[in-house]
Amino acid sequence: MNRHLRALLGVTAAAVIATTLAGPAHADTSRSDRPFLFTYTYAGHLKVAGGNFTVGGRVYVSVKFRNGVSAFGKWAVARTHPVTPGGAVYVDTPLASPCNGSGNGYAEAYDSVTRTWSARLPVTVCRRID
Repeated sequence: MNRHLRALLGVTAAAVIATTLAGPAHADTSRSDRPFLFTYTYAGHLKVAGGNFTVGGRVYVSVKFRNGVSAFGKWAVARTHPVTPGGAVYVDTPLASPCNGSGNGYAEAYDSVTRTWSARLPVTVCRRID
């Protein structure tokens, strides 16, 4: 291998290492490790959970009506989880669940480290009348 090629490879390797240590400059949303959400019901409330967030990073979880009006929002810290890949969040909402009706809203989450939004997950937004 000639000296010029070795120098080029050395610079390239250093650039790759520096880029890796600095973290992502932007989010590649075409990859399979894009943040995702799922919902479930527990104790009569809608729970929003998801994975592939940055471990230790702040994640904003929101539930909105289709017109964009917020029904719920909360910051959480993504943590490792034995089943959910990447950084996981599990958030309890005050919204009733299960409830009748069709998907009149959606849940989404924002990873503040990578500046990446999860895909919107259709949900039915209901409020308790107690």
